Amino acid sequence: MNAIEFDKLYRDSSRKVFATLVRLLGDFDMAEEAMHEAFAAALEQWSNQGMPANPTSWLVSTGRFKAIDSMRRRARLRDLQPEVALRLSEIEAANHSLAEHDIQDDRLRLIFTCCHPAIAPKVQIPLTLREVCGMTTEEIARAFLMAPSTLAQRIVRGKAKIRDARIPFVIPSLADLPARLDSVLTVIYLVFNEGYSASSGASLIRTDLSDEAIRLNRLLLELLPDPEVLGLLALMLLHESRREARLDQDHNIVLLEEQNRQLWKQELIGEGKQLIDQALRSRRFGVYTIQAAISAVHSDAQVAAETDWPQIVALYDILLRAEPSPIVELNRAVAIAMRDGPAAGLAIIDKILKRGELREYSLAHAARGELLRRVGQPADAKIAFEQALKLAQQETEQRFLRQKITLLTSN
Repeated sequence: MNAIEFDKLYRDSSRKVFATLVRLLGDFDMAEEAMHEAFAAALEQWSNQGMPANPTSWLVSTGRFKAIDSMRRRARLRDLQPEVALRLSEIEAANHSLAEHDIQDDRLRLIFTCCHPAIAPKVQIPLTLREVCGMTTEEIARAFLMAPSTLAQRIVRGKAKIRDARIPFVIPSLADLPARLDSVLTVIYLVFNEGYSASSGASLIRTDLSDEAIRLNRLLLELLPDPEVLGLLALMLLHESRREARLDQDHNIVLLEEQNRQLWKQELIGEGKQLIDQALRSRRFGVYTIQAAISAVHSDAQVAAETDWPQIVALYDILLRAEPSPIVELNRAVAIAMRDGPAAGLAIIDKILKRGELREYSLAHAARGELLRRVGQPADAKIAFEQALKLAQQETEQRFLRQKITLLTSN
């Protein structure tokens, strides 16, 4: 196994292995250490012996035994506190041949554990993104516009709460599912967003995360066919349908209006629209279904010029009433610019930024720069794009903004 193959395996499987080890070991930090030791052992052994038939199960089993060995090294069994001895006994008694479907379900179990009602709502989502997705504290802090040190404290408190309250590592009963649903859907969508448009790093798209979010949503749909579960799956499928068109052959960003729509996957679009219809018929749909409906309108247009912008603005009006937020306002402003002209959208964005909201959000400045360019103010557009570049963390986005600045400078 070469380094590239190993790196891909780590990206695809590490959090899956971690989730199962948390269930088996009952401790986040121990599971993290065991997971890294298992991958280190794999790198050494597989280079000589080759990869086993089921690498994920091998990694879980190896990590579990590494944890047992670590506990034994720290103290003799008879000297351990009774509860620690009991935990070691339970770990040793775990089934040696872990079923693959159990491993697959463990990430959903871990999400429900992190979103338990005993954990403060402001802790649930950051904790899940850190432990389920493996996002760094800095990446999550940027997403929440928060200091990394503050976020790190919340994550530590969340893990301590799970340990001290002995929160079970299980999918809740059907009766308890609805009360936990909002937090779980939020987490799944944030996982998808990090895969669909990574917050930082060299690659804009992380297919391992977006694929995992869709898989988790499908599993959740089997447990609870709620309209918003349908709506979120529809939204992710419609976004996913455009994956291949979002970057050109040089891995540069291609804006929605410039994408080759022949590359859009019609089977995903079709499934997404069916899910939207199901959700709408329930008359109990929410914000994910409305967002999915907006995406579906884009999918209906064979070319960008045929996009039904009045319908999109109307849907954003509904979304803004259902979920008032500056991000929704920004997206609505862009839609208004497409319907009524760039000056109309620019006026709204200026008001949002003047309030102080989204001042540190690179996409707000990028959108403003594009609208300034379209109204014939290249100097101001360049300043806006430069501000967006200062705030952008993602390398592909930075390259896109530099290209915009270069074009304005050369004209």
